[in-house]
Amino acid sequence: MGTMASADSRMDKHRILKEMFGFDSFRHGQEAVVDAVIGGEDVLAVMPTGAGKSLCFQVPSLARGGMTIVVSPLVALMQDQVMALKLTGIAADCINSAANRADNVAAWQRAASGETRLLYMAPERLMTERMLEALTRLPLTLIAVDEAHCISQWGPAFRPEYEALGKLKTRFPGVPIAAFTATADEITRGDISDKLFAGGGRIFIGGFDRPNIHLGVEFKDQWKRQLLEFLKGREDESGIVYCLSRKKCEETAAHLAKNGFTALPYHAGMEGETRAANQNRFLAERSVIIVATIAFGMGIDKADVRFVFHTDIPASIEAYYQEIGRAGRDGRLAEARMLFGLGDIRMRRMFIENEDSDSERKRREHKRLDALIAYCESPGCRRRVLLSHFGEAPEACGNCDMCVDPVELADGTREAQLALATVAATGQNFGAAHIIDVLRGGKTEKVIRLGHDRLEVHGQGATLGKREWQSILRQIVAAGYLRLDIGGYGSLKFTPESEALEKGTAEFHYRPDIVKTKAERNPKAASEALPDLSESEFLLLDRLKELRRELAQERGVPAYVIFSDRSLQEMAHRQPRTADEFADIHGVGATKLRDLAETFLAEIERDGA
Repeated sequence: MGTMASADSRMDKHRILKEMFGFDSFRHGQEAVVDAVIGGEDVLAVMPTGAGKSLCFQVPSLARGGMTIVVSPLVALMQDQVMALKLTGIAADCINSAANRADNVAAWQRAASGETRLLYMAPERLMTERMLEALTRLPLTLIAVDEAHCISQWGPAFRPEYEALGKLKTRFPGVPIAAFTATADEITRGDISDKLFAGGGRIFIGGFDRPNIHLGVEFKDQWKRQLLEFLKGREDESGIVYCLSRKKCEETAAHLAKNGFTALPYHAGMEGETRAANQNRFLAERSVIIVATIAFGMGIDKADVRFVFHTDIPASIEAYYQEIGRAGRDGRLAEARMLFGLGDIRMRRMFIENEDSDSERKRREHKRLDALIAYCESPGCRRRVLLSHFGEAPEACGNCDMCVDPVELADGTREAQLALATVAATGQNFGAAHIIDVLRGGKTEKVIRLGHDRLEVHGQGATLGKREWQSILRQIVAAGYLRLDIGGYGSLKFTPESEALEKGTAEFHYRPDIVKTKAERNPKAASEALPDLSESEFLLLDRLKELRRELAQERGVPAYVIFSDRSLQEMAHRQPRTADEFADIHGVGATKLRDLAETFLAEIERDGA
């Protein structure tokens, strides 16, 4: 099965780089990866967008001889790369669902005859028994997996069809596999390595920093106005505006067009030809803004994107990093701005809970969202928070809103020391929700069962509300004095910096009142403000909604007649345990107290069991 790399392959790499691609030297981080792949090692390379990942398997492919299979997730992405290779005189082809049968057959015949050096395929096409069997008869010398984070269910763009690639190592034991991605934290990297290389292989991390991108977060308040203010003076620039829903994409594109911008929508619900035409126009023209959901992005190679604007928070830091990475690929200054509001957090929590996935994935996704919220609430350099999530420890960047225009901070050293003492007293085994219960003197079933109501720290933080403690803990994590164990069960753990804070040789400052609710901006709305639910409270809310549906069905009435969403949210948040407590819930009158309290209290009690 195929030829191995010749003994002097390594000497050929610079000639290939110059003669085929026109480059005098490798970029930072490329050559070590190229050498490892030419040498036949299994490799996972994590390199920032624009660092030249494709070259790291294209050069070795030519150096090793034989044929390389390139696995790519998107038809448009593989077509663009094949066209670029052909323009450089390299024999490349792709077999995909967008081509007609005759074209795919012709591409296969060229590969089978030995003419093709790089053959691009989607994973579902590659991993058929017929294709795998046919490839065993060809001189296959390398398998490259592009956008490798798609194979990890912990990554931001998991694709189930990528999982089958885990069989490649068994099927082609003598063929090295080179995997590439711009987005993978430590857990995702381990998952990719386990699946593709059975835990072996070398992992190269080329750095995650994109120093030319200015980072900024703004609290959401009249987002249409905020977007237009951001775009003032950018009429001649290309950019991407991300929205949470398809409807909002259409609404935003129309709003921008009305205000004189060339703005085009892009989302999965659009007719295919229109969507493709909008993408092509964005890629081909200057001064075009694409307004998109996350359906837009992977493989988009437009060098002069000057800004990425999120009207809503993304799903995770990984997703955010990948999305802002589409800006400034030419190395010139670019800007990433995100709007952040409590409503976004609730919506993201609901998305996670409604996802068709197991409880373990949901739990990790909640923790990833927590990490993004910590980034948004950071009292200091945003780039430090962002890069520390990927295992890097940079100095303050000077190119984010917190560095350029620092906010007024409050001294939270005492609160942070109290939080660390509570984490220590409970064994570093619990997440923020339980730590807050202990700090605030909660008497939940869990606190009492574990004896944490008898701890010295119990109730010492009772002067602060639940939301204040949530924000402070997230900022403590953002400052590096605690870390969130995403790979475990979301528990808060000490870091090397924790000791200095405990001993009083370091201080902690935080942003107080960093998120104002509608109720705080408008006191008249205070009575109607909805609670910010934790992940466990969202799970209870789902069960309460199911109970409401069953009761409504039995009585032949609409669900809202039983209880409104607001009533159920308040139940999930406050978790009443007695009839008197239940009577204080919004929408509970004497009749509902008599007829429904026992049933709903039993469901809530089951949650605490």
